[in-house]
Amino acid sequence: MNLKLLGVSDYRYERKYFISNTSVREVETYVFTNPALFKKAYKKRHVNNIYFDTAGLDNYYNNIEGEQHRLKLRVRWYGELFGLIKSPVLEIKIKKGHVGKKISVSIPPFKLSDGVDLSNIFNDIDLYSIGLAISMKSLSPVLMNRYSRKYFLSYDEKYRVTIDSNQYFYNIGRFNNNFNILKKDFSSVIMELKYNKKHDVNAHKISSHFPYRVTKSSKYVNGINSMYNELLAY
Repeated sequence: MNLKLLGVSDYRYERKYFISNTSVREVETYVFTNPALFKKAYKKRHVNNIYFDTAGLDNYYNNIEGEQHRLKLRVRWYGELFGLIKSPVLEIKIKKGHVGKKISVSIPPFKLSDGVDLSNIFNDIDLYSIGLAISMKSLSPVLMNRYSRKYFLSYDEKYRVTIDSNQYFYNIGRFNNNFNILKKDFSSVIMELKYNKKHDVNAHKISSHFPYRVTKSSKYVNGINSMYNELLAY
């Protein structure tokens, strides 16, 4: 399958803040009162992802164990969760130490509905054609999630903040997906401060004004943990 490479980001920092029992509005207040003079950069929208991993969940365990060099693969789209997914994008996130970059690749539309068979949708994606030695055939869909995201940009346009809330997690696999195992998290807010590696020298001037601590947080890891507990009780 011929793939269209949409872009490769520079290495950047993504400082994450996992915030419990706090409203989005309160978090927004601290963003708007930050000396970096953040403003809304994009309209609020829903973000949907399907995450892929090996049969042994290698990507999950690499994250848990703090591997310095690791990958994360997901298919992302915006708007409605189900139905015809017109503009899906395969994202390969590459982590090296404290910084990471993202490779985005356009893939063909697909339909997501009850009973869908995902076994062949992504198998013929040839990442070697864009210079990545990764075979999708060794990976399977293991988790789907959805959340609301708000976007903010600093006055000098060097720093971005996103605020994510109202998370849904779905257990999925290759075959016969009915999306009947669902976990919700409406009590947590995840804020991320994102900026290019070269701007790290002044980032503390921004982060020091947030009353939250930087935490290690992965929606993929949190989703797998939630689904594992849910499956045990199912």
